[in-house]
Amino acid sequence: MAGEFLTIKEAASALGVSTRHARRLADAGSLSRVARGLIDRTSVDRYIQSQRQGRTRAWAEHTAWGAVALLSGLDADWLGTVQASRLRSTLHDTTDVDDLLTRMRDRARVRTYDAHRAALPRLRDKIASTNLRLLGLTDAIDESVDGYLAATDLDDTVRSLGLRADAGGSVVLRTTGFAFDRVRDLVATMPAAALDAATSTDPRQRGIGRRTLAELLEAYR
Repeated sequence: MAGEFLTIKEAASALGVSTRHARRLADAGSLSRVARGLIDRTSVDRYIQSQRQGRTRAWAEHTAWGAVALLSGLDADWLGTVQASRLRSTLHDTTDVDDLLTRMRDRARVRTYDAHRAALPRLRDKIASTNLRLLGLTDAIDESVDGYLAATDLDDTVRSLGLRADAGGSVVLRTTGFAFDRVRDLVATMPAAALDAATSTDPRQRGIGRRTLAELLEAYR
């Protein structure tokens, strides 16, 4: 895929889906729409990395974050007893990293922005970032921001900090509707860092993230 933006038709072709389905993905926030009829190329790359063709269905946000907790050795006390038991069983039986990434992809919606350098410190105070150092990776913090933000805070954050949708921008916001006080705790864990790395467009980060997820699944079994 060449260029920073794709038309809906080009995005659909890259994903191997219909243009109608590509529009639905954009409407749901799974793909980032940067202008009328244009899709952020990077969001298409990330979606490709986070999904696998087949019948595996993505978990709802609260279930996906429950899986992060369980893989971290923590309790997912927001889940009911039956749901938690089923989730433990599914994780125990999951051996394919692609299956896990597909199930986990709806834990957040990824959007990319450009921002004035002066806005970056304020933005870092608002978000919760995974700790890539847990994977032996160095966090890039000088001119970039990558982290989770409560979905309800997105519009105000974009407006107040003057963020501009930009496929090549240095700001990656992962918005979630799940209880953000819990998200702040969970993104500090190894599984959360591995999930973010495994869907990175950087091949080295992606490889490390996938290997770490495979090890986490093996340890859980």
